[in-house]
This record gives sequence, structure tokens and C-alpha cells, in this order.
Amino acid sequence: MKKWVKILIIVVSSVLALTLVAAGFAVWTFGDNVKAASSVKKLDEKLYYLEFEGDYGFQQFLKEGGAASEEEMAEYIISVMSGGFYKPQLEEVKMDFGCSTLSTKGEGYSLMGRNYDWHGEAGNAMIIHTKPDEGYESYSTTWLDFLGFGDGFAPEEFSEKYMSIAAVYVPLDGINEKGLCVADLMAGDGEVTKQKSEKADLTTTSAIRMLLDNAADVDEAIELLSQCDMNSSIGMAHHISISDREGNSVVVEYVGGEMVVTETDIVTNHYLAEGEKFGVGNEESHKRFARIEEAKESVKSVEAMADCMESVSYENETKWSIVYDKENLTMDFYNRRDFQSPLSFDFN
Repeated sequence: MKKWVKILIIVVSSVLALTLVAAGFAVWTFGDNVKAASSVKKLDEKLYYLEFEGDYGFQQFLKEGGAASEEEMAEYIISVMSGGFYKPQLEEVKMDFGCSTLSTKGEGYSLMGRNYDWHGEAGNAMIIHTKPDEGYESYSTTWLDFLGFGDGFAPEEFSEKYMSIAAVYVPLDGINEKGLCVADLMAGDGEVTKQKSEKADLTTTSAIRMLLDNAADVDEAIELLSQCDMNSSIGMAHHISISDREGNSVVVEYVGGEMVVTETDIVTNHYLAEGEKFGVGNEESHKRFARIEEAKESVKSVEAMADCMESVSYENETKWSIVYDKENLTMDFYNRRDFQSPLSFDFN
């Protein structure tokens, strides 16, 4: 989807981390956070890694009703990070992204491929490895500009590394130890989802964190989403691609404020739900969908999936591609269309 949009997202001043250090808070109070910040390292050009083992407060976030906006989510995250001693500010950030996913399943293989496309040169990506006290271990990725620390934010100093812990709450895609894969993609128009009931509130990215932490398969993921009110993260329509180890694959869309689930192994940036919005989206999205559909029968290996994702990638726009091997629980990450040198991760 190629359209500039504005988004209010999390902003944390470097004063936060500096205040924590200067005040000499006890390590036992912020031990998990400090350990996570210390794990941050640069893996490649414009690519960083963070590992969080322990309690990052997400289950409590759900118990307290979640958040219906980035502002509310920011308040909660900063409360967790600062022990309630810091009040966040917000800024506007422009984002523009598309994306593609494909899921395939056969004898001896279960795969999902994902391209994250974003129009713009600045910015860094982060791979996030979480081992929560309550929930499933997972790998996920995010675009650090989404955190609102400024264009091209890079966690080099400890204060910046501490700030980047917020990325745990803002995943754009990922896989968990049960083989569940989830990815956020833009849908075909600007319909903003704002469900209002007595259910817990989620934004698009916090919904992905909920699924990675708590769902073992597609059925569980759908049930969890049905128990929450969805709120669009960036003032536009999203749809969520979900697949599991057994080969089940769906897209979850929100049409007229209602959650709609459609079985599909391909998702790009137009609506797939039957009805008045079916097919709504730009021509480029339909072209990518057709190219993937033509190739999908031959996609039976990690290498073949990588080739497929490369065929629908864009120079200067595809920031990362991922092949999730749900059978062997591995993730191959291709940074900025470098399909010859994947970074590989597993749950061992």
C-alpha cells in the first residue's frame, strides 16, 4: 500500500535512561530491563538485536485492559520501564509501507515467507528475541522509526539501548516456539478500525505481541483476537496474516468495524474478505499476489521461499525479508535484499 499516513507513536526521551542511572535505582527493580538493554548489539548494516528474558509486563498490560491508542500504550510501556517515574511525550511520524506473505505446507516442510516494504531510506530494523516468564518464546522484528525516537534512531549508547526495549511491544511480524507465524500488512484503503465494547483494547502491533506470546496455532490466535477490541495503529486499514505449523493459514481483516477471517496462503495489500471490499487495493498489490500465486506450488524449501520473496521485493523499499521454517523452528532473515547472506536464528 503506497500512501503517506501520519501516526502518533511511542516517544521516550533519553532522559529516561539517564534518570534511571543517575538516580541509582536498585538492579533488582529494573534487572530484566537492564539485562535486555545490555543485550542490544548491531548485527548488520541498519540492523540491531535485542533479547528480553523475564517479565516485560505484557500479561499485566492485558489484565489492565490493554490500550486503545499509541498514546495509552506509551504511558503503560514507560511506566514499566521507569517504575512510574517518567511521563512520555508523543510526536508525529510519517510511515508508508506495503508487504507480502506466503505460507506453504507439504511433506517435510511448513514455511512462511514475508517481505516488509517501506518507502524511505532512513531507519533501522531490530530483531527481538523474547523469553517471557508467562508465554511462549518468540522472535519478532520491528522498524525502529516506529518507536518515534526520531528518524534513523540507532541504539548505540546505553540510554538508547534502554529506550529500545519499547520495541518488544511493537512487533511487525514474528514466529513463536509453537510454530505460529504472524505478520502485519497494510490493507487496501484508509478505513480506521476503532472497536468499542467492554473487551480489552489492542493496537495492531500489541495484538501481534499478544499472539506470539499466547497462541499456539491459528485457531487459538483467532479466538484471542475475537476477545479484544482492535484499534488501527497508524490511521489506516491493516490485515494480519497468520499461519501455523500444521499448515493452517488465514488473514484477519476488519470491515465496517467487524473482524472477518478468510482462509488464504497469500496476503499482499488488498482486501481478501468476501463482500463489498473484496479486491480493494492498488494494482501493484494485485500484481504481487498473482506472481506469488504462480510460484507457490514450487515453494517447498527455505531456498525456494527466499527466491519467491526476492521475486516480489523492491530495490530501496524492501527493508527485510524473512523465511520462517515452522517445521524446524528457524528464521532466516535477509537484510535489505541481501538474499545471499541470511542471518539464521532458532530456538536452541
